[in-house]
Amino acid sequence: MDYSSLGSISNHFIVKTMPYIKGRGAQHNTHNRFLQHEHIVRDDFLNYCERENEKADTNKTTYLKVFPKTILNKVTSTDIGMAYSMNPYQGCEHGCIYCYARNTHEYWGYSAGLDFERKILYKANAPELLEQKLRSKNWKPKNIMFSGNTDCYQPIEKKLEITRSMLEVLLKFKHPCSIITKNALILRDLDILKEMNKLNLINVSISITSLSEETRRVLEPRTASISKRLETVRVLSQNGIPVNVMMAPIIPAINNHEIFNLVKKVSELGAKSAAYTIVRLNGAIGEIFTNWVQKTYRDRAEKILHQIEDCHGGSLNDSRFGKRMRGEGKIAEQIAMQFRLAKKLYLKDKHLPPLDFSKFDKSQTNQISLF
Repeated sequence: MDYSSLGSISNHFIVKTMPYIKGRGAQHNTHNRFLQHEHIVRDDFLNYCERENEKADTNKTTYLKVFPKTILNKVTSTDIGMAYSMNPYQGCEHGCIYCYARNTHEYWGYSAGLDFERKILYKANAPELLEQKLRSKNWKPKNIMFSGNTDCYQPIEKKLEITRSMLEVLLKFKHPCSIITKNALILRDLDILKEMNKLNLINVSISITSLSEETRRVLEPRTASISKRLETVRVLSQNGIPVNVMMAPIIPAINNHEIFNLVKKVSELGAKSAAYTIVRLNGAIGEIFTNWVQKTYRDRAEKILHQIEDCHGGSLNDSRFGKRMRGEGKIAEQIAMQFRLAKKLYLKDKHLPPLDFSKFDKSQTNQISLF
């Protein structure tokens, strides 16, 4: 194809003609709204290499060490019942195409697209920062959630063990926390989780968007398989650790037909609760998802996009507190009704036990970790 004749045509069109990148969610890098010239230079370079039959991209993940000054983020959203979140990693190799956290990568000077999956920043000093915060004289125990933004058990955690070190800090101070992940790697830390659970300091949410491995591969290309996630629910539950399952997000015309089967399955494996969100495509995610769905589900791409819009007042983008995570309109109402009925059928009288904040002890010395 002669690209020279397409000077006036948008970059979005050219991106869609490029080959599908296997093992990734996003299929291109979107423009970073904080950078004025980055987008044009990057795509001109990639398109030049494609014309010259040169390999412009090795599709490898790179890891960058960063040293933030704080690790706890105060949660101000009224839609989330957590006081603080903490994220050992920025960017996520899991590559979930719908991830709302993609937009945050732009604050670091990267794209919300492929950069989000391939340029992972890791906070090497996170355990020390957490301990400093818990020792501060004004700190009072509040609910802290791992992975409020990106997954704390993404692949690089297997090597770096930052999340594990942070759990050791929390156990030392007897401070409660919640974890949400879609990676079976959490079972590596079962020893710590069991000790925390003896003191009612932990609950875990496992994200499972589908029971179909085929759907998982295209939606979440580098996550743990569905069978491993279901096994994680089972093992955690057998060890007495309270498990919630997040069907997040539900995407109309992709996985909304699975609500009853999924809730039934996780209930049988010991989950104590289940929750959901409806997909919303804010910021650059709208472009990333649209590009992806037109490649992945060509036969129903427009149906999927229109049904998402139907859940958010005619837009892919929805930032309204109280509406953005549940949606509105007939499709959203049907999803809500199905989920309520599924919980009534399969999770009746089940719930996560409350965390115990009374055992927090900041008088701990700088002793070597028990683990």
